[in-house]
Amino acid sequence: MRSLKLGFVVLASTSLLFIGACSNQASDISNTNGGTTETASKVETAASNASESKGGQVVETGKYHLELVPEKEANGTHLDLFLQTGDNHETIPNANVTADIQSPDGTQKTVPFTYDASGKHYAAELENPTPGQYQVRVIADVGGEKVNGRFNFNQ
Repeated sequence: MRSLKLGFVVLASTSLLFIGACSNQASDISNTNGGTTETASKVETAASNASESKGGQVVETGKYHLELVPEKEANGTHLDLFLQTGDNHETIPNANVTADIQSPDGTQKTVPFTYDASGKHYAAELENPTPGQYQVRVIADVGGEKVNGRFNFNQ
């Protein structure tokens, strides 16, 4: 019985050392430049764009950069959408933008966005929102090209 307990302790200690060694090796691999994966490149892209972020959720789709910034207000939620080209983040002022919004109770509505030239973004209002999580699908028509982005936020 004593040798069984000793064997278990040795096995457990060896396992912990092995797990510790593997986790250190994995972090070393992810920090090298030679073996970046697709996920790592997406993280690096997001990190490099963080300085340009407005504080919302960002979706990169094709050659477009979409960022949704929901802001709670007294009687609703103000939604700002930054629609930009993906490579140099220039604002696209002439798009037709709407959002299909699903509320926490499952009801859906389409909300149009209007362009705010002074803020260089599109804006919409969501009045009297129900508390909970909202699912948002933004649809932008940029010169006949459809651009979609999916977001969510809590009210």
